[in-house]
Amino acid sequence: MRIPVIISGGGLVGLTAALLLRAHDVEVLLVERHGGTSPLPKARRFNTRTMEVYRQLGIADEVERAAADLADFQAMRAGPTLIESQVLPGPPAGDVSDLVAASPMLPCLCAQDALEPVLRELAAQRGADLRFGHELAGFTQDARGVTATVTGPDGPYRVDADYLVAADGARSPIREALGITRTGRGTLGRATTVYFRADLGAAVHGREFNLCQLDDARTPGALVSINGTDRWQFMTDVVGVAEADWPAHLRRVIGLPDLGIELITVQDWEPTMKVADRYRAGRVFLAGDAAHVMPPFAAQGANTGIQDAHNLAWKLAMVLRGDAGPGLLDSYHTERHPIGLLAAEQSSLRSGDLRAPTGFGSERPELVHPFVLMLSYGYTDGALVPDGGPPFPTDRLELVGRPGTRVPHLWLQPGLSTLDLCGTGFTVFSGGADVPGFEAHPMLGLDHDEVMVVRPDQVVAWRGRARDAIDRVLERLTGRMG
Repeated sequence: MRIPVIISGGGLVGLTAALLLRAHDVEVLLVERHGGTSPLPKARRFNTRTMEVYRQLGIADEVERAAADLADFQAMRAGPTLIESQVLPGPPAGDVSDLVAASPMLPCLCAQDALEPVLRELAAQRGADLRFGHELAGFTQDARGVTATVTGPDGPYRVDADYLVAADGARSPIREALGITRTGRGTLGRATTVYFRADLGAAVHGREFNLCQLDDARTPGALVSINGTDRWQFMTDVVGVAEADWPAHLRRVIGLPDLGIELITVQDWEPTMKVADRYRAGRVFLAGDAAHVMPPFAAQGANTGIQDAHNLAWKLAMVLRGDAGPGLLDSYHTERHPIGLLAAEQSSLRSGDLRAPTGFGSERPELVHPFVLMLSYGYTDGALVPDGGPPFPTDRLELVGRPGTRVPHLWLQPGLSTLDLCGTGFTVFSGGADVPGFEAHPMLGLDHDEVMVVRPDQVVAWRGRARDAIDRVLERLTGRMG
């Protein structure tokens, strides 16, 4: 069979990539070696930028419905046991209002095993060819495309594609086959995650939490809400505990000595920071954990991967349509590699200590503000025309329409954000004067004779005053890269 894009990996990143490519009318085949979506909660915090991606896809309501169980579980708590825990102070009200003003979406807490089935069903409904229980066993590539060997229940078969997206996880066989090296801090320690069932509905009523830090002398760690009733995780840097001993430890740190506990999984793991040195090798692109592995403490791993897919999908679509030269695809590595490094490094600087400063103040100046990690990071090179301005700030949220940053959000009318105007092509915003073929939106802070070109991923590509330069700018953003 022949397909424009084949995706290896059916997790959050692969499924989101399939949805994004279908939004651009690109035919896509996704293969996933497991028979179903993840049975484990894994990622849970989907940040504002990821929710903007899902809003653009028109699926934010479905995602929020999948997250309904944890809608009230936003607080952070700490104490010697869950029963004795107290609420930790949240971010300053000014910070929260800044985030609300900057986006039409708020972060969403949803366990990965609840979200992935929703994404799978939506991707199938929108025409993606999803083949779970099928594994990409090998591939070759040349100037004409990629030839993949896929092994399914009925044996191996061949797939010819224009491009291959490797969303096949931290141990990515595709990355290994390409010989792409990784750079970073490496392994940062050891940890254990215990996933278990216990009826804590009554115990957490009135003390709902996202994370609860438990300062037990023998087994310090954090209790994690999965569905807010009977599914929980306990994360600790204590390793080597026999599985049969875990229920006693859990009863002690929760503070309920008679609590019934059913262990689901006990996993030892190593917090790790490694980023691929190349995100592109010919017609193959790395995304998600295949491109960057990072500790979970900043909740950046899945979000960074989903935003990789958002950056890549429109570029693949534009090249496949013939609207851009293949050199546009080089900008994927140029733009996303620095962001992967930033997210991984910032995740490594943080810890599981909920009382530690996380960038809201000046206690640790090396930390980037969390809202910057979500929204206001900037691309300094790639499919854009830099403005030559100062470096993007890392200590505050600043979205003012500079090239390389996400277009500013403003409500045009109830339910309609400026972000919602960005479709599958470039969008041109005008300060007020007529631009043939484009609508004026002076509310973006543009001068009367100023225009702003915004990419399909809602990133400002150019801002200037020469209205007759729009065609030349678009040609530069697309054709010059061929």
